[in-house]
Amino acid sequence: MTTRPGLRFSHIGFHVTDIDRQAEFYTSVLDFTETDRGQLPGPDGPLRLVFLSRDPAEHHQLVLVSGRPERVDFNVINQISMKADSLQTLVDFHRRVKQAGVRELAPVTHGNALSVYFHDPEGNRVELYWDLPWYVSQPCRVAAPFELPPEELLAWAEAHARGMPGFRPRAEWQRDMAQRMGLASP
Repeated sequence: MTTRPGLRFSHIGFHVTDIDRQAEFYTSVLDFTETDRGQLPGPDGPLRLVFLSRDPAEHHQLVLVSGRPERVDFNVINQISMKADSLQTLVDFHRRVKQAGVRELAPVTHGNALSVYFHDPEGNRVELYWDLPWYVSQPCRVAAPFELPPEELLAWAEAHARGMPGFRPRAEWQRDMAQRMGLASP
């Protein structure tokens, strides 16, 4: 499968109120490594920055930047999503996040992925997910029984997805998307 040339998503940066607390959360709960830390001048004084990564090929995947006001009426970040490399990894992180006592823990299926949603210490919604080998029409969000062993969770997710509109193999959906994006011929 080819991708569109020219751009590839790399990282996200967002403002935080308590940079040390946020850095501790992302390093201790989600296993990010702090790759750098420093200051830059900002319009209202110095800004502190912390660079975090889980990939040695990427200097940073997250940049935490000081300067977020204590009170923000609306958080424009809908979610920060990270893809798990296996269902077992997702299940392990679900357990770890639950033990960390995060707010609003919500394990769900989207039909085409299993996800765990929660909020970081400053209320930013985080999603950890693992793609399922099939596709269903979106949007779809249904609570998922993450207390099941991974193989039973996968069987539950497939049984649920088979009853959803648009169910088909992920590879078939990806071929159709590649054609729609002009990356493959019909």
